[in-house]
Amino acid sequence: MARIQPPSSDGVTLSLDELIFFKQHTVHWLPPAKSLWSHIQGQHHSSRLGRGMDFAEVRQYQPGDDIRSIDWRVTARTGKTHTKVFCEEKEKPVLLYLDFSASMQFGSTLMLKSVVMAHMASLISWLSVAQKDRIGAVIDNGHSLVEIKPSSRNKGPLQIIQKMIEAHQISLSNIKRVNDSISMADGLSTLNRLSPKGSEIVLMSDFTRLDTKNTSVINQLNRHNKIKLIQITDPLEQGNTHYRGVELVSDRKSTQWLDFSSRKTRQRIESAFAERQSSLKSLCHSLAIQYSSLSSDSPLLQQISG
Repeated sequence: MARIQPPSSDGVTLSLDELIFFKQHTVHWLPPAKSLWSHIQGQHHSSRLGRGMDFAEVRQYQPGDDIRSIDWRVTARTGKTHTKVFCEEKEKPVLLYLDFSASMQFGSTLMLKSVVMAHMASLISWLSVAQKDRIGAVIDNGHSLVEIKPSSRNKGPLQIIQKMIEAHQISLSNIKRVNDSISMADGLSTLNRLSPKGSEIVLMSDFTRLDTKNTSVINQLNRHNKIKLIQITDPLEQGNTHYRGVELVSDRKSTQWLDFSSRKTRQRIESAFAERQSSLKSLCHSLAIQYSSLSSDSPLLQQISG
């Protein structure tokens, strides 16, 4: 990986060249290479989710067949031993939930949280089609939703990239709005409707809009699909900053002055973040969802290169 950051990336805007850049890096995570997910920090486990197996047919038992695959109903009906035959799943729908709402338009160091999320979304999209899967997305900018049905080959990633660029630009132009008008649950419900059973779903957000209504939808999604969750964070949200001045800050709901020279202030910020993150990890643990995190303070490829 000679170049870690896309050459055209400025950390604030998104461009086509910047996101196509990640196509060339899919080779590092294609079989037999290690899984992309085994390198992302903060995960609960690093086991690779293997491709599923589709039922193909029932035929008469042959020497060497796995006895665990015997179809006892057909065997009883015919009087001859029959076994179920499975083949490797050829194509799997992969769906992304991408949060471009107001809180994601923030970054204290290298890039905005929305930018590192877009980088990851691009990489997953190119990796999915390289593995002969279909890729789709629900893009949520806090005011409207964009649905992209799963499709294969270059069409899927290019469509997602274009819609991400548009959503990001809209969010940047509306940055002064007080708050987001639609609930995160709306985007998750749309994702539930768009996802065929057996899909692999990747939720990417800072999850500041997550509430009890959202968790019920996530639980519903989790019943018939495999979910991975990636929390996008920024060092300042954890009280980690070299700045020691006084600033007027806002969480889109309230505004107050914070003295960053005060250790107590920084510890209070860190504590609030840790509490939210702990709650999110507990949710993932209770639903057996893989949790990972990415930070806006370093290039994506640096964070996942292991």
